[in-house]
Amino acid sequence: MSETLIHRRVAEARNGTNPTVISRVRSGWVVAGDTQVVFGYCLLLPDPVVPELNSLSSDDRASFLLDMTALGDVLLEVTHARRINYEILGNSEPALHAHLFPRYESEPPELRSGPIWLYDWSKAPRFDRAAQHDFIGAVERGLTARGLTA
Repeated sequence: MSETLIHRRVAEARNGTNPTVISRVRSGWVVAGDTQVVFGYCLLLPDPVVPELNSLSSDDRASFLLDMTALGDVLLEVTHARRINYEILGNSEPALHAHLFPRYESEPPELRSGPIWLYDWSKAPRFDRAAQHDFIGAVERGLTARGLTA
């Protein structure tokens, strides 16, 4: 598999240079989305990187999916979203990674029930670690309280 953005971001997480890292978990890394199209947008990046979910052993699949849904539970608590949308695509970055999008009642009605990809991402704020300090700490505490941090 050729190197993807996911490979680079995991390598940066390992060496401490990925500013979006929130926490290390059993199956990989919880990171904030570069573009915060909705507040609390996070990703779960597997470590080691694999091409797709089906590339993992049964135990590793279970670990990744449990970490993903536990992160969703934490995001629900921290953001007070009405739901979490989970997406594992891999089309433009052919390496396993899961997107977690908190969805809110306060979203514009014409976008609220559609896929997040309908938003104008160019108008969304970029991730700002200092501005999201409280959010990052709350997510990390939530993951730690569930025994998920590595």
